[in-house]
Amino acid sequence: MRKIIKNTLFVILFSVLILFAVYFAYLHFYASNDKTLSGNWTASLDMTEQAAVTALGWLQDIEAVSVSMQDMESHMQGLTVDLRLTMTQSSRSEGTFVSSVVPESYAACSQAAYEAFAAVFRELVAERLRMAGYTGGTDEDDIEALVAETFGMSTTAYLMSSVPSLLPPLEELQAQYDCSGTYETAEGILTRQFDSGQLVRTKAERYIRQDSTLILSGAVDSAYYGYFADHYPVIYTLQQPQTEQ
Repeated sequence: MRKIIKNTLFVILFSVLILFAVYFAYLHFYASNDKTLSGNWTASLDMTEQAAVTALGWLQDIEAVSVSMQDMESHMQGLTVDLRLTMTQSSRSEGTFVSSVVPESYAACSQAAYEAFAAVFRELVAERLRMAGYTGGTDEDDIEALVAETFGMSTTAYLMSSVPSLLPPLEELQAQYDCSGTYETAEGILTRQFDSGQLVRTKAERYIRQDSTLILSGAVDSAYYGYFADHYPVIYTLQQPQTEQ
């Protein structure tokens, strides 16, 4: 009987040890990885609202045919500017980072915004002509031909030369996001210290790392970041982990 009890206790103890080993292996290889921020991350800043508001304001200034914000936003979808964030972790809760706006994505986003606005503008011109009793063609090609004849350029080119920039200036975005320095993590807060000469500047953000997604949900001191603080969260996607040295 004692031998049976001893064998039973041994089996139970051995099973518990195996469970603990599996659990700690999970923590080491999986759970801890969620706290590792090393990697090349990308995010997209949504410029739809900014572009739609600017375009709508210009139309109101020239007293164009009424168009709603919803109509404007429905034409201006997927307007994003890409960010790159490279983080290199040096210890469990510290590391270095480099962040930048992708200029090519800014140029592509600006072009797409004006092309989307051109589509809205052609529709409004066609509506205004019909209201005025115009009997000629008012489809897209007809209106494009009229614009080219009137202004000597395409609708998109005309809007690019006449309308205030639909996006924040690239320099403004770069001043906001182009930076490098060191970081620390603690209790769901990512604190970055920026290399900016003799001026010491820090930014604390709430963050969540889940699999290949890093979410920065907003600056702890949102007043410090003004306009862009209201446009969080910024969601980064892991493109390539850092290679361990």
